[in-house]
Amino acid sequence: MTALRLYALRMPKSTRENPAEAIRRRLRPLRGQLWALGVLVASLALVVILWKMAYDRELRSSEEAFISQTQDAADLLQQRMVNFELVAGGGISLFASVARPTPDQWFGYVEGMELGRRFPSVAGLGFTGYLRQSRLDELQDEWQQAGWGDLQVRPNLGHDRLAVVLYLEPKTPENRAVIGYDMFSEAVRRRAMERAMNTGDPSLSGPVPLVQGEGRHTTDTGLLLFRPVYRGPEAPATADTRREAILGWVYVPFWVDDFVSEVIPGRDLSFTIDDVTDPTPQRIFTREPESAKPAAFSHAVEFDNYGRRWRMNFQSAPLAQAAPRLGSLQSILSLGLLASLLMYAIAWMLARTESRAQRIALRLTEEYRFSEERFRTAMEYSAIGKALMDPKGVIVQANPAFGAIVGVEPDELEGRRFDELFEDDLSRRQATEPAHLGDGDGVRRETRRLHRLGGEPRHVQLTYAPIPGGEGMAVSGLVQVEDVTDRLRAEARVRALNRTLEARVALRTRELSQSNEELEAFAYSVSHDLRAPLRAIDGFSRILVERYGDSLDETGRDYLGRVRKAAGRMGDLIDALLKMSRISRGELKTEKVDLTRMATEIIDDLRAGDPDRADQVEVAIQPGLEAHGDTALLRNLLVNLLGNAWKFTRNRDAARIEFGQENGEFFVRDNGAGFPQDYVGKLFRPFQRLHAQSQFDGHGIGLASAKRVVQRHGGEIRAEGSEDAGATFRFTLADAPDELG
Repeated sequence: MTALRLYALRMPKSTRENPAEAIRRRLRPLRGQLWALGVLVASLALVVILWKMAYDRELRSSEEAFISQTQDAADLLQQRMVNFELVAGGGISLFASVARPTPDQWFGYVEGMELGRRFPSVAGLGFTGYLRQSRLDELQDEWQQAGWGDLQVRPNLGHDRLAVVLYLEPKTPENRAVIGYDMFSEAVRRRAMERAMNTGDPSLSGPVPLVQGEGRHTTDTGLLLFRPVYRGPEAPATADTRREAILGWVYVPFWVDDFVSEVIPGRDLSFTIDDVTDPTPQRIFTREPESAKPAAFSHAVEFDNYGRRWRMNFQSAPLAQAAPRLGSLQSILSLGLLASLLMYAIAWMLARTESRAQRIALRLTEEYRFSEERFRTAMEYSAIGKALMDPKGVIVQANPAFGAIVGVEPDELEGRRFDELFEDDLSRRQATEPAHLGDGDGVRRETRRLHRLGGEPRHVQLTYAPIPGGEGMAVSGLVQVEDVTDRLRAEARVRALNRTLEARVALRTRELSQSNEELEAFAYSVSHDLRAPLRAIDGFSRILVERYGDSLDETGRDYLGRVRKAAGRMGDLIDALLKMSRISRGELKTEKVDLTRMATEIIDDLRAGDPDRADQVEVAIQPGLEAHGDTALLRNLLVNLLGNAWKFTRNRDAARIEFGQENGEFFVRDNGAGFPQDYVGKLFRPFQRLHAQSQFDGHGIGLASAKRVVQRHGGEIRAEGSEDAGATFRFTLADAPDELG
């Protein structure tokens, strides 16, 4: 202020400024900031007031909801106790219908109540008889004569009055142990029973350990609800007459923890239940809170419960859980501060926003112009015909490629209906119409026949696409036109070629069928026509031997024997040939085959057929060998391979045969005669033998049949061997198909 006064004094008088005006001029730029600061302070005050009001209101609402919840919980407990009273009342009605129900009648009534399903916390429904000590022996005799067993009263303290449990259903082992228990021997039960007897009303006992507990529950503490049973149809009017007319009590025992957990499940409420009837309160139930944090609210509810006074002390969850919406109110202060700062910055932001809006508008204008130029360039130089249409299907603009396809200049196409360019009878469909066969965004495609001016009709593929935002404007759709005449002609040629190929395949199939029929005819001829001459040769040679054998010399008989042997060998060859033919033509029935078991059976058959070598040949068969294939053909394969191994080890003193699997290949190995590896190519040819008939008999068909079996199963077979050193045959089989895997 001192410097300001000195500056004002030094100035000329004509230009000297009023100090107050100078101060206002200097403070004028700060007016907006001061106003913003005032708005900030006012808004903060308003936010705090509103937050406090909302906080108090939400806190009261949460507390009222908690109190309502506690009252509902107390009401639920009372309502469930009413259900127990009704269950006991049903037992009283049973005594009203008969003088004294039998145990079977009591069992039938309780079973119909389904206590275990409806009231899991209830231990059962029982009846306690009221009798004098002098009538105890009479009651025990009556009990035995009726066949109800021995009635042992315990503990029998010698009191004149007894309250003995006579019935208690269901008859679990725990409930059977309660029969005969004197309830008057325990003070809490006796007080509740006497109160019910004197008043005629249901009476609830204090907490007591149930006799049938035995540690099977969280705690053995339970309660008993008693209802008195009097002689006669109605309860006596006075206490004295009630004591004289009392027959006993129907009672419902239940576990407290199970009862409360059943009525009020979950952990939403933490509370304790105290019996405050007596001067010293007794804790009945406790549900500890889940959190160690202090409770937000607490509330106590007291109510009378069949002669007992209960107090339920409820504790809510911590404040964050009991009133979760309070947390969201904390953000009001931050929002108020943010709003004030935003209001302070509005003036500064307005100027910048205006300048920025102008720059954005200019940039958008340039981008729109560039986009339009790119679109026009794409239309002009595209090799695919394109046309813009209005909502009525009239061409607005066409590119040169479209004009070339139609044979008309693009300018002449403008104003013409698009559908007039086609020769087919399809109705006009606008590009903006939703397509029945198209994409979800409205794009559809179709092929039509187009009339080309001065030329033959052309087939074109049309792609219709709506232009976004085109409704109500001059241009609403874009259609792309592509000449596919050459492609359709090529497809037609391909289809014609396919038809020709199908005809060729059908011809080859017929030729193959004819070949199969000729093979079958050949097999039939071999099976029937060739056997007749063989039978004649064998028959007549046998007759010659039988009738004229004495007239022939040794050489003649030898010749006849050779003729018969050759005829028999030819018959065997015919059988082998037919067998190999059936292997090639039979239908495959694929299934899982246990090769280990099959090989074992074949070896057993070989041992039985050659008992002299049964103990001389060592056979090793790998366990667990399985394959998928035709059982009969695979047996034929193993019979041939194992049979050859058995045959060619005949001259070995220590013969050994192995069947197993190595590196995905099955193998049959022996240490027999073997074969020269140079002649391995002849092994699998029909009627090719590498050993003389005099050494090892056979027809030369076995290995050829084995190869055909392996090939029909999609596998391969090969042989390894050396002369006088044994042989190994290895084969593979195709994997199981998916449906069998």
